[in-house]
Amino acid sequence: MKSRKRYLTATMADGYVKTIGPTASPFTHYWRIVAELGGGRTEVFWGHTTSLKEATKKKAATADAARQRGWERYDFEVVELVESLDPPGRR
Repeated sequence: MKSRKRYLTATMADGYVKTIGPTASPFTHYWRIVAELGGGRTEVFWGHTTSLKEATKKKAATADAARQRGWERYDFEVVELVESLDPPGRR
């Protein structure tokens, strides 16, 4: 049986919208790290996971990464993905 393809959308607190797909993967959450590197520079890391528990484990690893890489500060966010069958802009 063929897996059903769907689109997954994450909307962050700052209004940023990320769409993933089409995919048949069982992703449920999207995470994002915005790291301030100093000198006005920032870097963004992101990913998706199959559970909230898996996504929140990234937060502990982020604290270690911040120390190792000398980030001035960082924001870590996790949001639930919303599923749709139509690609964005086709509705």
